Amino acid sequence: MSVSATVAAVVPVARPRWRRRLRRYGPAWAGTALVVAWILVAIFAPLIAPYPPDAQNITDRLLPPSAEHLLGTDVLGRDVFSRLIYGARLSLTAGFTVVLLGAAIGITVGIVAAWSRGLVDEAMMRFTDLVLCFPPIILALAIAAALGIGTTNTILAMLVVWWPKFARLARALALVQRSQEYVEAATVLGLRPIRILGRHILPNTFGPIAVLISLDLGNAILTFAGLSFLGLGVVPPTPEWGSMVSEGRELVEQWWVATFPGLAILTVVVGFNFLGDGLRDWLDPKARSR
Repeated sequence: MSVSATVAAVVPVARPRWRRRLRRYGPAWAGTALVVAWILVAIFAPLIAPYPPDAQNITDRLLPPSAEHLLGTDVLGRDVFSRLIYGARLSLTAGFTVVLLGAAIGITVGIVAAWSRGLVDEAMMRFTDLVLCFPPIILALAIAAALGIGTTNTILAMLVVWWPKFARLARALALVQRSQEYVEAATVLGLRPIRILGRHILPNTFGPIAVLISLDLGNAILTFAGLSFLGLGVVPPTPEWGSMVSEGRELVEQWWVATFPGLAILTVVVGFNFLGDGLRDWLDPKARSR
């Protein structure tokens, strides 16, 4: 046996770099493609939808998918495909609104608590723990029921339960950054706390918070759809995926009424989860070096 054959038999052949990257980041790119596709669908909904989302035609009620109605019609003869397209606008808007506002509130509370310490930190964190004691969906359900049906009330109810996780994470990250030498040096130099927080501490907490935001977007959309499914979300006849699933939950033979909105929710949630996992690996230096 030749020397080259012996070496090839002993030393494993290194996989091509593009294969390693595809295996590691392939799901992340697939998730990104799903998310971008739904965002584009929501933006260009009037150009994509063949019918108005609330146009009723009782004579065409509960028609199966066909060339005229790609995803069939519901109990009022409305085109399911058109309502699905317009529903993406509301579902994505609600998800982004809840997560971004919840992140802004939670990050502010967490960083202020970490910097203040003492009684202020204790009071903020005990209130955060109090909110975290309740299951988020149950607390949001109770608040939404108290506020009444409506998109704005549902978003407010979700905001009440959405910020504590960001507050906890931001506080932990800020405490780590506060003990670093460059923060101590900035404090000794007499820089104002607001400048230290905004220029030194906050940028260094961006990575984990960005990962949590990307992973949480799918959860927010799913929660909003769940509240709408229970009748506490949008006001009919506004198209929304959760309410569309609710309208078709008893229509066993007309499976298309509930199936396609459910698949829309599934693809968005999976897309954001894949995107969040990929972003976490990309921001982790140890994972990138492997």
